[in-house]
Amino acid sequence: MKRTSRDIRTANRYEVLRQIIAESPASRQELAAATGLSLATVATLVGELLDLRMITEVGFEDSAGGRPRGLVAVNASGGALIGVDVAETYVHVELFDLALNVLARADEGMRPGESRPERVVGQVAAAVGSVVAQAGVEAARVLGVGVSVPGQVDRDSGIAEYAPNWDWHDVPLLDLLARHIAYPLHLDNPLRACAVAELWFGAARGRGDAVVVNLGTGVGAGLALGGGLHRGVSNSAGEWGHTTLVLDGRPCHCGNHGCVETYVGAPGIMRNLREIDPRSPLLHPEDQTATIDALARAAAARDPVALEAVRDTARYLGAGIADLINLLNPEVVVLSSWVAARLGEPLLTEVRRAVARHALRRPLAATEIVLSPIPTDPVSLGAATFALEGALRSVGQRAAVRRPREGSRTAPSA
Repeated sequence: MKRTSRDIRTANRYEVLRQIIAESPASRQELAAATGLSLATVATLVGELLDLRMITEVGFEDSAGGRPRGLVAVNASGGALIGVDVAETYVHVELFDLALNVLARADEGMRPGESRPERVVGQVAAAVGSVVAQAGVEAARVLGVGVSVPGQVDRDSGIAEYAPNWDWHDVPLLDLLARHIAYPLHLDNPLRACAVAELWFGAARGRGDAVVVNLGTGVGAGLALGGGLHRGVSNSAGEWGHTTLVLDGRPCHCGNHGCVETYVGAPGIMRNLREIDPRSPLLHPEDQTATIDALARAAAARDPVALEAVRDTARYLGAGIADLINLLNPEVVVLSSWVAARLGEPLLTEVRRAVARHALRRPLAATEIVLSPIPTDPVSLGAATFALEGALRSVGQRAAVRRPREGSRTAPSA
């Protein structure tokens, strides 16, 4: 779809604000160099962000005889953003200031069989209300709520089109949420959320091409190509968890057999452990989180059964990641989400060994494989940036009513 001048201006506004958040304080000259936009365009966009009170003037940088350069920084108190991470086993919500510092958190558990859309909506609404109350922010200061849900989503219509682990089909999720939540709502999935979080604050920052492997109950790969988020033509890029790893292998919720997810998602890891030791005390049959936590503790203590389960998981994961490296030739592969965070270095070490056995030498030599360095929940952080992007888009729509169309050179959008 062809982008309009309004789309381009929104992307440029978003990119300038992203750079200011990442590099505060910054001069207009530094912002122009970082974004590739002209100094005149940056000056105009900075003026708009100042008018919106999203950023503020903070003085001048030291000058070696030339004209002092004015500095701008994010105005952290200029608004609040909410990021919602809806996963198969929990709802986690965080409220951020405009510098994307966490001000409040809330969690709602989700047991098997409790994934009916109405129930999930109720849990999200309760958690959103909780973080707003905890932070004590006025409703008018909340610029938006970004909601990440597993599976394939239509971000324009707000429909969760397909979530195989819940058997959701064409659920009008944002319409359901809007009955309980009065703030602007924006929908996407955890693959995009994790990728954006890494682009802004994590291991993909400053990298042109990155793959963010999301390891949870479900599995996928967020793709950053050419410095920006890659969505694909129908916002479905990254469904790597449903590519075939083993012909005629384990059955998958998507209806196929042998998908990557069935070997390296949390239920797949539980099955790996069960095949090694059916009576392992590490197994909690009805509790993924408890099993992965127990496995992580045992692996750190060098328990032989736990180490074998991690190695088996890494063997499958490494083969799948090697395919991504051979196909996309990224600068970095980031292991993200809750399973990767809990299994940590033991998993990373074994994955690196497994990838080295399968990937071609030249692309592997150019790729770094790391754990996500983001200290908070990367999905909530990424979802909050979708709300920020939506807020900037709505500003552009209002401004277009008052101003004739303007064009400027496109900056890479996260």
